[in-house]
Amino acid sequence: MKRHFYLDGKWKEASKYMPLYSPYSGELLAEVAEAGEAETEEAIRSAQKAAVVMANMPAHERAAILDRLIAIMERRQDELVRILALEAAKPIKTARGEIARTIQTYKFAAMEARRIHGETVPLDAAPGGEGRIAFTMRRPLGVIGAITPFNFPFNLVAHKVGPAIAAGNTVVLKPAGQTPLSALALGELFAEAGLPDGALNIIPGPGNVVGERLVRDERVKAITFTGSPAVGIAMKNKAGLKRVTLELGSNSALVIDRTCELTLELIQRCVTGAFAFSGQVCISIQRILVHNDLFAEFVEKFKAQTEKLVIGDPLDEATDVSALISEKEVRRMEDWVASACAKGAEIVTGGEAISSRLYPPTILTGVPTDEPVSCQEVFGPIVTVSSFATLDEAIREVNSSRYGLQAGIYTNDIHAAMQAAMEMDVGGVMINDFPTFRVDNMPYGGVKESGFGREGIKYAVEEMTELKLIVIKLKS
Repeated sequence: MKRHFYLDGKWKEASKYMPLYSPYSGELLAEVAEAGEAETEEAIRSAQKAAVVMANMPAHERAAILDRLIAIMERRQDELVRILALEAAKPIKTARGEIARTIQTYKFAAMEARRIHGETVPLDAAPGGEGRIAFTMRRPLGVIGAITPFNFPFNLVAHKVGPAIAAGNTVVLKPAGQTPLSALALGELFAEAGLPDGALNIIPGPGNVVGERLVRDERVKAITFTGSPAVGIAMKNKAGLKRVTLELGSNSALVIDRTCELTLELIQRCVTGAFAFSGQVCISIQRILVHNDLFAEFVEKFKAQTEKLVIGDPLDEATDVSALISEKEVRRMEDWVASACAKGAEIVTGGEAISSRLYPPTILTGVPTDEPVSCQEVFGPIVTVSSFATLDEAIREVNSSRYGLQAGIYTNDIHAAMQAAMEMDVGGVMINDFPTFRVDNMPYGGVKESGFGREGIKYAVEEMTELKLIVIKLKS
């Protein structure tokens, strides 16, 4: 099956197609169009032409398009779940959760489309401001370049496309190479929902061609990117005065204070946070810091619950963990664990590839802090567990990372909770929950090498609009 580009409201054939294989079975899923310079130019030109239409579209019409999209997605959920399970190897019960969240994200976008507003400004608070009325309004930027990753190919696209459409912008979307089918399905859904031609253009292709052009082209007014820090930093350096929102790397930490009871719920949350979708989640738990008094008990209980996870076919309802996105990622897991073990780390469970595509949930203890599994982003099913004596020590360890997306702390001490909230150098602190917690209307983003700007529909709309001031001088 060939999948073409979605350009200017039409499916367009390409001169080049790339095979797309299932990460789990290796079977050929489709041949997908690969964009070059010409197709990228056509997509930008199409989006620029449609920008005038979208900017003049009333808010209620933008909201109605999003409402219709939601209804279509609800009707076709099973189909979308299957696409996700096949191309990303996301276990089908996890895939259902992503589609449900995607629908919720577009619901938030429809709500925000109806309430984008400014404020009045009391100019007479300053001498010389008398006799004037001032107010602000938000106007769309124009063409938005959206570059998305493989791990949430429906919902992370929704976090870029949803607010862009809600605010009256147009979009050129470059999806991840492994998950283009999810993005291309969206073109069909938006067309059925009545989105004007050219308002959404979907062009799979290499980052050094499509992404590079989007970042450098002056007609593209903003870039919203989720991916690696190296690529994100390079984009920001090339973007000039373009708006840039970056959601980058992480190695999220969870602190378990001595005041906690190690309940089954807490342990299960740790297992979910560490190993959901094989740890291929930006805010997956990578480091767990446990107070000395609870360390041995935690490791024992965490191991027992982890070993209950079912590894297998993503289309099997029983499966909890399936294939990593590519075989090279399995090899990287093997290399990083071997490196840690050579420096004295111990494997509590897992630690050895099941096949060239499957790597089991793995728990390590005694890992030196400068080992890749501790200080870099694993983005796989590996978690390290270490102990601490004081909360100050644990917070220093959390903050030692070059990343700062989200962190969590379990504690029954309000003073410890507030200390963590104030001192953890991250974009979000989850108290009595794991750092993997996210709902789609909250501000989401990091500090340091974890990113720049915030997602979450209301906050993304602010990133994708220009604040305009209007001042009216009254007659004297």
